[in-house]
Amino acid sequence: MTLSHALISREAQNHLASTPAAAWTAAALALVLREALAQEARRLRITAEPATDAEGRRETEQEAQLRALVAREIAVPEPSEEECRCLYAQDRDRFRAPDLFEVSHILLATAKNDATAYALARLNAEMVIAMLRAEPDAFEDLARVHSACPSGEIGGSLGLITARQTTPEFAAALRRMEPGSISAGPVETRSGLHVIRLHRRVDGRPLPFEAARPLIAAFLSEAVRRRAEARYVARLLGQTRIEGLEIPAPATGLEGRTLLLGDLIARIDDGAIAAEARVWPQWPS
Repeated sequence: MTLSHALISREAQNHLASTPAAAWTAAALALVLREALAQEARRLRITAEPATDAEGRRETEQEAQLRALVAREIAVPEPSEEECRCLYAQDRDRFRAPDLFEVSHILLATAKNDATAYALARLNAEMVIAMLRAEPDAFEDLARVHSACPSGEIGGSLGLITARQTTPEFAAALRRMEPGSISAGPVETRSGLHVIRLHRRVDGRPLPFEAARPLIAAFLSEAVRRRAEARYVARLLGQTRIEGLEIPAPATGLEGRTLLLGDLIARIDDGAIAAEARVWPQWPS
Protein backbone atom coordinates (compact mmCIF):
# COMPACT_ATOMS: atom_id res chain seq x y z
CA MET A 1 0.00 0.00 0.00
CA THR A 2 1.37 3.41 -0.97
CA LEU A 3 0.37 6.35 1.20
CA SER A 4 -0.28 9.01 -1.38
CA HIS A 5 -0.60 12.71 -0.66
CA ALA A 6 -4.35 12.63 -1.39
CA LEU A 7 -4.99 9.57 0.80
CA ILE A 8 -3.21 11.06 3.81
CA SER A 9 -4.91 14.43 3.28
CA ARG A 10 -8.37 12.83 3.40
CA GLU A 11 -7.50 10.87 6.54
CA ALA A 12 -5.95 13.91 8.25
CA GLN A 13 -9.41 15.51 8.44
CA ASN A 14 -10.30 12.88 11.09
CA HIS A 15 -7.39 13.76 13.39
CA LEU A 16 -7.39 16.79 15.65
CA ALA A 17 -3.86 18.00 16.33
CA SER A 18 -2.00 21.11 17.42
CA THR A 19 -0.39 21.56 14.00
CA PRO A 20 -1.15 20.42 10.43
CA ALA A 21 2.08 18.42 10.42
CA ALA A 22 1.03 16.54 13.57
CA ALA A 23 -2.36 15.73 12.02
CA TRP A 24 -0.57 14.57 8.86
CA THR A 25 1.69 12.21 10.85
CA ALA A 26 -1.21 10.85 12.91
CA ALA A 27 -3.20 10.24 9.73
CA ALA A 28 -0.34 8.36 8.09
CA LEU A 29 0.18 6.18 11.14
CA ALA A 30 -3.57 5.48 11.41
CA LEU A 31 -3.61 4.36 7.78
CA VAL A 32 -0.65 2.08 8.31
CA LEU A 33 -2.25 0.53 11.41
CA ARG A 34 -5.52 -0.02 9.57
CA GLU A 35 -3.72 -1.70 6.68
CA ALA A 36 -1.70 -3.93 9.01
CA LEU A 37 -4.90 -5.10 10.67
CA ALA A 38 -6.65 -5.56 7.33
CA GLN A 39 -3.79 -7.72 6.03
CA GLU A 40 -3.95 -9.89 9.14
CA ALA A 41 -7.73 -10.24 8.84
CA ARG A 42 -7.33 -11.39 5.23
CA ARG A 43 -4.57 -13.81 6.19
CA LEU A 44 -6.76 -15.38 8.87
CA ARG A 45 -9.82 -15.23 6.60
CA ILE A 46 -11.81 -13.33 9.19
CA THR A 47 -15.42 -12.69 8.24
CA ALA A 48 -17.95 -10.64 10.19
CA GLU A 49 -21.38 -9.18 9.70
CA PRO A 50 -21.34 -5.37 9.87
CA ALA A 51 -23.09 -4.13 13.00
CA THR A 52 -25.50 -1.22 13.33
CA ASP A 53 -25.42 1.06 16.36
CA ALA A 54 -28.33 2.62 18.25
CA GLU A 55 -28.29 5.66 15.93
CA GLY A 56 -28.60 3.53 12.80
CA ARG A 57 -24.98 3.91 11.67
CA ARG A 58 -23.67 0.75 9.99
CA GLU A 59 -20.10 -0.51 9.92
CA THR A 60 -18.27 -1.04 6.68
CA GLU A 61 -17.21 -4.60 5.91
CA GLN A 62 -13.60 -3.70 6.75
CA GLU A 63 -14.56 -2.18 10.09
CA ALA A 64 -16.50 -5.35 10.94
CA GLN A 65 -13.49 -7.48 9.98
CA LEU A 66 -11.13 -5.44 12.15
CA ARG A 67 -13.50 -5.60 15.11
CA ALA A 68 -13.81 -9.37 14.74
CA LEU A 69 -10.04 -9.76 14.37
CA VAL A 70 -9.32 -7.88 17.57
CA ALA A 71 -12.04 -9.79 19.45
CA ARG A 72 -10.55 -13.09 18.28
CA GLU A 73 -6.88 -12.35 18.81
CA ILE A 74 -6.94 -10.39 22.05
CA ALA A 75 -8.02 -12.26 25.16
CA VAL A 76 -8.79 -10.11 28.19
CA PRO A 77 -8.83 -12.10 31.45
CA GLU A 78 -11.40 -11.32 34.10
CA PRO A 79 -9.91 -9.34 37.02
CA SER A 80 -9.46 -11.40 40.16
CA GLU A 81 -11.23 -10.69 43.44
CA GLU A 82 -7.88 -9.67 44.95
CA GLU A 83 -7.19 -7.17 42.14
CA CYS A 84 -10.65 -5.63 42.51
CA ARG A 85 -10.32 -5.29 46.28
CA CYS A 86 -6.85 -3.79 45.94
CA LEU A 87 -8.06 -1.03 43.60
CA TYR A 88 -11.10 -0.38 45.81
CA ALA A 89 -8.84 0.05 48.86
CA GLN A 90 -6.46 2.37 46.98
CA ASP A 91 -9.09 4.72 45.55
CA ARG A 92 -12.40 4.26 47.33
CA ASP A 93 -13.62 7.76 46.47
CA ARG A 94 -13.60 6.90 42.76
CA PHE A 95 -16.42 4.41 43.33
CA ARG A 96 -19.20 6.40 44.91
CA ALA A 97 -22.83 7.23 44.35
CA PRO A 98 -23.25 10.54 42.48
CA ASP A 99 -24.24 13.73 44.26
CA LEU A 100 -27.93 14.57 43.92
CA PHE A 101 -29.29 18.08 43.43
CA GLU A 102 -32.88 19.17 43.83
CA VAL A 103 -33.14 21.99 41.31
CA SER A 104 -35.51 24.44 39.67
CA HIS A 105 -34.57 26.70 36.79
CA ILE A 106 -35.85 29.34 34.40
CA LEU A 107 -34.54 29.06 30.85
CA LEU A 108 -34.20 32.10 28.62
CA ALA A 109 -33.63 30.39 25.26
CA THR A 110 -31.17 32.16 22.97
CA ALA A 111 -28.32 31.54 20.55
CA LYS A 112 -25.02 33.28 21.16
CA ASN A 113 -24.44 33.87 17.45
CA ASP A 114 -27.42 36.27 17.44
CA ALA A 115 -25.89 39.15 19.39
CA THR A 116 -29.11 41.17 19.71
CA ALA A 117 -31.24 38.24 20.88
CA TYR A 118 -28.51 37.10 23.26
CA ALA A 119 -28.16 40.55 24.83
CA LEU A 120 -31.93 40.75 25.30
CA ALA A 121 -32.07 37.29 26.88
CA ARG A 122 -29.25 38.19 29.28
CA LEU A 123 -31.02 41.41 30.25
CA ASN A 124 -34.21 39.44 30.92
CA ALA A 125 -32.33 36.83 32.95
CA GLU A 126 -30.67 39.51 35.09
CA MET A 127 -34.07 41.17 35.57
CA VAL A 128 -35.54 37.85 36.77
CA ILE A 129 -32.65 37.40 39.22
CA ALA A 130 -33.18 40.93 40.59
CA MET A 131 -36.90 40.24 41.07
CA LEU A 132 -36.12 36.97 42.89
CA ARG A 133 -33.71 38.71 45.25
CA ALA A 134 -36.54 41.04 46.20
CA GLU A 135 -39.20 38.32 46.29
CA PRO A 136 -37.73 34.77 46.43
CA ASP A 137 -41.15 33.11 46.66
CA ALA A 138 -42.02 34.35 43.17
CA PHE A 139 -39.77 31.73 41.49
CA GLU A 140 -42.55 29.40 40.35
CA ASP A 141 -44.68 32.21 38.96
CA LEU A 142 -41.72 33.69 37.08
CA ALA A 143 -40.83 30.26 35.70
CA ARG A 144 -44.34 29.84 34.31
CA VAL A 145 -44.16 33.24 32.60
CA HIS A 146 -40.55 33.35 31.37
CA SER A 147 -39.11 29.82 31.07
CA ALA A 148 -38.74 28.24 27.62
CA CYS A 149 -38.25 24.82 29.24
CA PRO A 150 -41.28 22.49 29.57
CA SER A 151 -40.52 22.43 33.30
CA GLY A 152 -41.79 26.03 33.39
CA GLU A 153 -45.33 24.65 33.45
CA ILE A 154 -44.63 23.13 36.88
CA GLY A 155 -42.76 26.11 38.27
CA GLY A 156 -39.37 25.24 36.81
CA SER A 157 -38.81 22.09 38.88
CA LEU A 158 -36.31 19.57 37.53
CA GLY A 159 -36.63 17.33 40.58
CA LEU A 160 -33.56 15.42 41.75
CA ILE A 161 -30.79 15.28 39.15
CA THR A 162 -27.13 14.29 38.99
CA ALA A 163 -24.34 16.27 37.36
CA ARG A 164 -24.27 13.81 34.45
CA GLN A 165 -27.92 14.51 33.66
CA THR A 166 -27.20 18.12 32.77
CA THR A 167 -24.56 20.12 30.91
CA PRO A 168 -21.05 20.73 32.31
CA GLU A 169 -21.77 24.46 32.74
CA PHE A 170 -25.03 23.83 34.59
CA ALA A 171 -23.39 21.20 36.82
CA ALA A 172 -20.46 23.50 37.63
CA ALA A 173 -22.90 26.21 38.72
CA LEU A 174 -24.73 23.75 40.98
CA ARG A 175 -21.48 22.74 42.69
CA ARG A 176 -20.72 26.39 43.50
CA MET A 177 -24.17 27.08 45.01
CA GLU A 178 -25.40 26.71 48.55
CA PRO A 179 -28.75 24.98 49.19
CA GLY A 180 -31.56 27.52 49.19
CA SER A 181 -29.70 29.96 46.95
CA ILE A 182 -30.32 31.37 43.48
CA SER A 183 -27.50 31.60 40.92
CA ALA A 184 -25.59 34.88 41.25
CA GLY A 185 -25.90 35.48 37.51
CA PRO A 186 -27.29 33.83 34.40
CA VAL A 187 -25.70 30.44 33.66
CA GLU A 188 -24.91 29.97 29.98
CA THR A 189 -25.33 26.60 28.25
CA ARG A 190 -25.97 25.57 24.65
CA SER A 191 -29.73 25.92 25.34
CA GLY A 192 -29.50 29.52 26.46
CA LEU A 193 -29.32 31.32 29.81
CA HIS A 194 -30.53 29.76 33.04
CA VAL A 195 -31.60 31.20 36.37
CA ILE A 196 -31.08 28.36 38.85
CA ARG A 197 -32.44 27.68 42.32
CA LEU A 198 -30.77 24.91 44.32
CA HIS A 199 -33.23 23.57 46.89
CA ARG A 200 -30.99 20.92 48.45
CA ARG A 201 -27.95 18.79 47.79
CA VAL A 202 -27.43 15.16 48.82
CA ASP A 203 -23.75 14.23 48.77
CA GLY A 204 -22.97 10.86 47.25
CA ARG A 205 -21.33 8.28 49.47
CA PRO A 206 -18.67 5.70 48.60
CA LEU A 207 -20.29 2.50 47.38
CA PRO A 208 -19.74 -0.69 49.37
CA PHE A 209 -17.34 -3.08 47.65
CA GLU A 210 -20.12 -5.45 46.58
CA ALA A 211 -21.92 -2.63 44.73
CA ALA A 212 -18.70 -1.20 43.28
CA ARG A 213 -17.21 -4.50 42.10
CA PRO A 214 -18.82 -4.49 38.60
CA LEU A 215 -17.48 -0.95 38.01
CA ILE A 216 -14.03 -1.92 39.26
CA ALA A 217 -13.94 -5.06 37.12
CA ALA A 218 -14.97 -3.09 34.04
CA PHE A 219 -12.30 -0.46 34.72
CA LEU A 220 -9.55 -3.06 35.14
CA SER A 221 -10.66 -5.03 32.08
CA GLU A 222 -10.62 -1.90 29.94
CA ALA A 223 -7.10 -1.02 31.09
CA VAL A 224 -5.87 -4.54 30.28
CA ARG A 225 -7.65 -4.49 26.91
CA ARG A 226 -6.03 -1.18 25.93
CA ARG A 227 -2.54 -2.47 26.70
CA ALA A 228 -3.21 -5.78 24.92
CA GLU A 229 -4.48 -3.95 21.80
CA ALA A 230 -1.41 -1.72 21.71
CA ARG A 231 0.98 -4.67 21.98
CA TYR A 232 -0.93 -6.65 19.38
CA VAL A 233 -0.87 -3.77 16.89
CA ALA A 234 2.83 -3.18 17.63
CA ARG A 235 3.54 -6.81 16.76
CA LEU A 236 1.60 -6.50 13.50
CA LEU A 237 3.51 -3.35 12.58
CA GLY A 238 6.74 -5.26 12.94
CA GLN A 239 5.48 -7.85 10.44
CA THR A 240 3.90 -5.50 7.88
CA ARG A 241 5.76 -3.72 5.09
CA ILE A 242 3.90 -0.69 3.75
CA GLU A 243 5.38 1.72 1.24
CA GLY A 244 5.09 5.37 2.23
CA LEU A 245 5.71 5.26 5.99
CA GLU A 246 8.83 4.20 7.82
CA ILE A 247 8.54 3.27 11.50
CA PRO A 248 12.00 2.70 12.98
CA ALA A 249 12.49 0.56 16.06
CA PRO A 250 13.12 1.22 18.79
CA ALA A 251 11.43 4.60 18.55
CA THR A 252 9.84 7.14 20.82
CA GLY A 253 7.31 9.89 20.91
CA LEU A 254 3.72 8.67 20.66
CA GLU A 255 2.99 7.38 24.15
CA GLY A 256 -0.56 8.20 25.21
CA ARG A 257 -1.81 9.05 21.70
CA THR A 258 -5.17 7.73 20.56
CA LEU A 259 -5.41 6.78 16.89
CA LEU A 260 -8.67 6.25 15.02
CA LEU A 261 -8.95 3.17 12.84
CA GLY A 262 -12.48 3.40 11.52
CA ASP A 263 -14.53 2.54 14.60
CA LEU A 264 -11.56 0.76 16.15
CA ILE A 265 -9.47 2.79 18.61
CA ALA A 266 -5.92 1.67 19.32
CA ARG A 267 -4.49 3.48 22.31
CA ILE A 268 -0.75 3.71 22.50
CA ASP A 269 0.09 2.86 26.09
CA ASP A 270 3.13 1.90 28.12
CA GLY A 271 5.46 2.52 25.19
CA ALA A 272 4.03 -0.51 23.37
CA ILE A 273 3.93 1.58 20.20
CA ALA A 274 6.21 4.58 20.06
CA ALA A 275 7.16 5.71 16.60
CA GLU A 276 8.70 8.59 14.77
CA ALA A 277 6.91 8.53 11.41
CA ARG A 278 8.52 9.75 8.19
CA VAL A 279 5.90 10.18 5.50
CA TRP A 280 6.39 10.28 1.74
CA PRO A 281 5.45 12.64 0.26
CA GLN A 282 6.33 14.90 3.17
CA TRP A 283 3.87 17.40 4.66
CA PRO A 284 3.87 20.28 2.15
CA SER A 285 5.64 23.38 3.43
